[in-house]
Amino acid sequence: MCELLAMSCRHPARLTFSLAALAHRARLPSRNQDGWGLAYYQGPDVALYRDTTSADHHPLVDWLMQHGPATQTAIGYIRHSTQGEISLANTGPFIRELNGRIHTFVHNGNLRHPDKVRTLRDGRFQPIGETDSERAFCELLENMAALPKGEGELASLEARMVVLSDMARQFRDCGPSNFLYGDGDALFVHADQRYQDAVGVISPPALHMFECSADEIPGLVCDAEPPLTGDVQRVILLATVPLSDHPWQAMDRGQLLALRDGVVVAQASQ
Repeated sequence: MCELLAMSCRHPARLTFSLAALAHRARLPSRNQDGWGLAYYQGPDVALYRDTTSADHHPLVDWLMQHGPATQTAIGYIRHSTQGEISLANTGPFIRELNGRIHTFVHNGNLRHPDKVRTLRDGRFQPIGETDSERAFCELLENMAALPKGEGELASLEARMVVLSDMARQFRDCGPSNFLYGDGDALFVHADQRYQDAVGVISPPALHMFECSADEIPGLVCDAEPPLTGDVQRVILLATVPLSDHPWQAMDRGQLLALRDGVVVAQASQ
């Protein structure tokens, strides 16, 4: 299965050691050598970087650690192909425009019954590649687009959480499903279960969260510029497995979080 990485912070920052640690996990004998991708939010748009080769020692990954865009929200992964060939069309993060914002999605799992997920055959959002992840994303966006809202606006956070909770249940019925979803306003995180290499079974935990203290930012990220006095930085990192010796917290199966500016602003469990 793929491995995920995300960041939400109060002030723009760059992924540094956390990105290096994720790329390191693509080394042999890892199965996560089928591509990688990173999306850095820049307002309602994203700077998207992806490739079909292994992230380990990839020159662009090295460049991003030194010169990548500063952002308050980043979403990325390293890929293990379970559905769809190794190609750019099958490499996330997947992005689409909705309500004047770029929406971003990555998924770790294997939806074994995609026909149960993708039902809106003639909808606005259509997959380009063959992955279950992209089909799930398109179905999610069809449901988001149907929410009542003003022109060019997002639906309420509460309404979006309801849609995501419902979709997460549908995804879990089709197989292990952990995902990161950004809509230019919030970062949404859903934890289910994953294949555990150490014991050879599919079980929780599937995602871990690390909330940095307000006055100590570890080398996992780097501030783009020092925060104003009294306006301290806040950072939450999420990853499939802990990427450092810091105290990462395992997320519960079925837990859904919404993050904004390095703070959990909504959550649900199912």
